[in-house]
Amino acid sequence: MNYLRIILLGGLVGLASCQPKTDSSLSTPADNSAAVATVNGTNISQNFFEQYIKAITGKASSELTAEQRTQALDNLIRAQVVGQQAAKDGIDKVPETAALLELTRLNVLQQAVAEKYLKDRKPSEQELRAEYETQVGSLAKQEYHAKHILVATEPFAQKVVERLQKGEKFEDVAKHESMDSSKDNGGDLGWFTPDKMVKPFSDAILSLKPGEYTHKPIQTQYGWHVIELVETRDLQPPAYDNVRQRLEQVVQAKKVKAYTDDLMRNAKIEKKLDEKKAEGQKPAEKKPG
Repeated sequence: MNYLRIILLGGLVGLASCQPKTDSSLSTPADNSAAVATVNGTNISQNFFEQYIKAITGKASSELTAEQRTQALDNLIRAQVVGQQAAKDGIDKVPETAALLELTRLNVLQQAVAEKYLKDRKPSEQELRAEYETQVGSLAKQEYHAKHILVATEPFAQKVVERLQKGEKFEDVAKHESMDSSKDNGGDLGWFTPDKMVKPFSDAILSLKPGEYTHKPIQTQYGWHVIELVETRDLQPPAYDNVRQRLEQVVQAKKVKAYTDDLMRNAKIEKKLDEKKAEGQKPAEKKPG
């Protein structure tokens, strides 16, 4: 059983434990299909079994071998047995468990709402082209090839600069002094765009010309850097056809975001997150002037 199946099995345990006490079947709404199994008087319907198979394999049960169907049913029965025990022990009422079950329910509903909303709203070619231009416009126009030497303190980094000024090779100093794993390559970081680096580092790169290095050490959360810009090159955006599928996902996500934003605007929402904290605070006393 792979990891995905374990997760889904866990979800089914949760669903089983959330069944109303008066419901004697594990099934979908308006489900009149025959039972494929009964566990302590609770029916597992054919339709529910099909949904389970589809969730873990993406196929219909008829596409599986008899052995695979039997194994799947055994897994579902086990989930029902464990779920019934969880409900009997009150585990589904434990705050942490109840919260996870509710989060799972909300996640499933959000996905279902998104799928329903997008069903008749497929992205048009015009929308995809417009999104492509937007994405390309936001991309970096150049890539940078750089090396760096990372040390722990500013004084030591300044000594590294002085050694470079006296003619020592950048690669040699990096191999002996740098704390970064790139030291094995003489500090070489390869090609990257500025957005891939922390801001102080990228700002320093943008201030250099090919062949130059920073004469003042640059501090980041990792330590102190001496950076050399090796070369730059123009960055070519990916071809439209190569990213079309990704563009569809982006456009669809924006459509759903706009729809849910509209739902938010029309909902009556009261935020009370900090009310108790505010109630417990006393007004600050004014000091005598």
